[in-house]
Amino acid sequence: MNGSALYERPASPASWRIALPHTAAAVPVARALVRSALAEHEHGADRDTAELLTAELVANAVEHTGGTGPIELVVELRASGCQVEVHDPDPAPPADLTRPGVEPPDVWQENGRGLLLIRALSSSCGHRPTESGKAVWFRLPVVPRQWRPA
Repeated sequence: MNGSALYERPASPASWRIALPHTAAAVPVARALVRSALAEHEHGADRDTAELLTAELVANAVEHTGGTGPIELVVELRASGCQVEVHDPDPAPPADLTRPGVEPPDVWQENGRGLLLIRALSSSCGHRPTESGKAVWFRLPVVPRQWRPA
């Protein structure tokens, strides 16, 4: 996949699926897609949080799964909020996604906080097996209009 992303927009106007390269270059592409999707549809989920958590999921998929095949980003906008999934080829569940780790992240390390952020900032998160590996996901609720920044 020569570094360019394949973009597919399914029949539903509130759902996107994109194949991303299994490299760090996938992170900014995923962030941009999520931000654009939320803005285009004037969706009420928090864009900054959605972008941050998407970056964490994609970075984890790139860093912690083997292979060179693409990973996949799925974004669904719903009346109640948005759901973002990242599909990767590794069937092993992500460590400590749905339950806190025994030890807090080392304050001197640059990494180790991604899953903590996803747990803390999403309304729910999890993972599920897929035919080709797993999908890791999070949901964000719609923020009431009166609570949104002007």
